[in-house]
Amino acid sequence: MKIVEFDPHNSYRIQQFIDLPTRIYRNIEQWVPPLVTEVKIPFDQRKNPFYKHSTATFFLAVTEDGSPIGRLAVLNNRNYNNFNHTQTAFFCLFESFPDQQIARKLFEAGFQWARNQGLESIIGPRGFTALGGLGLLVKGFEYRPAFGVTYNPPYYPELIEATGFQKENDIVSGYLSATKTFPDKIHKISELVQQRRGLKIINFRDKRELRKMVPKIMNMYNEMVQGTSGNVPLTKDEVSTIANQLIWFANPRLIKIIEKDDIPVGFLFAYPDISAALQRINGKLYPLGWIQLLLEMRRTEWVNINGAGIIEQYQGLGGTAILFSEMYKSVIDGGFKHAELVQIGVDNDNMQRELRKMGIDFYKVHRIYQRAL
Repeated sequence: MKIVEFDPHNSYRIQQFIDLPTRIYRNIEQWVPPLVTEVKIPFDQRKNPFYKHSTATFFLAVTEDGSPIGRLAVLNNRNYNNFNHTQTAFFCLFESFPDQQIARKLFEAGFQWARNQGLESIIGPRGFTALGGLGLLVKGFEYRPAFGVTYNPPYYPELIEATGFQKENDIVSGYLSATKTFPDKIHKISELVQQRRGLKIINFRDKRELRKMVPKIMNMYNEMVQGTSGNVPLTKDEVSTIANQLIWFANPRLIKIIEKDDIPVGFLFAYPDISAALQRINGKLYPLGWIQLLLEMRRTEWVNINGAGIIEQYQGLGGTAILFSEMYKSVIDGGFKHAELVQIGVDNDNMQRELRKMGIDFYKVHRIYQRAL
């Protein structure tokens, strides 16, 4: 076995890197293949805005005959490090057959690259963008992942922990059945807070209206991360890239913005889950896969609530009740039977406690790991 480092210009190695998961997950029914149109974005220095401010490298573990058996990406996100006053590398896109030697050799190479970049610690899995896959699955292996959320075999945590990584934090995903009824109190508080605080819910009729709101949403998000650790403001190019990815799959009726004096102060993002269709088409949009995806968006019984937040000054003033109320309405009004609340930080104890009271079962856990270099 040897470790091969390659840059984003090596098309032969890129294809090997991309093809490896198909072999690893061949007999794992829960795995959802990524969109073929998306898997090359991490390597595209022209289209990926990450490369305008940062750098990355890629590793393959290959057998003596050149067959790939493991992979890893390591990132130096300079915007993140400048914002957080750290010298931290990210790792992501890790895949491996169940062999500790593969993982050890890959990470040793990744650690050395990060040290050569002047970095002092490494965390992950954490990707190129906010959609890049956050955390390693440590609970909930029996369930199919929500669209865009990472999945991995049960042996991955052991492989990673054996290389010296320790838990930094966990993020949880919860299940909500449409048969559950939120207390009337939640909806009444939501209405009262909107009246007293001058807040209003913005709904969208079509994707054109939604796209017009993107700059305002960007400003709101970047305001929210100010003063927080472990986050980083998004650049205009990053927002544009993320928006293009998300709006393609969006149902505008499921996207809601909370405004105060025409300025966004909160949001609720939900999307029809298309994971089942991705499995059927094996991630391929062409020639006819896109039809399957469009049909799935209309008939799926699952909705993914991918993000919900409100700026700090409204969190203790009933703003959270607005989010909960609108979340419930999105599920019921959309005609869905099941909802997944995707990746809520475990440090958000108050929100988790309130959601559990309303019948939400936190059935999946993803873990962020860290270690010193």
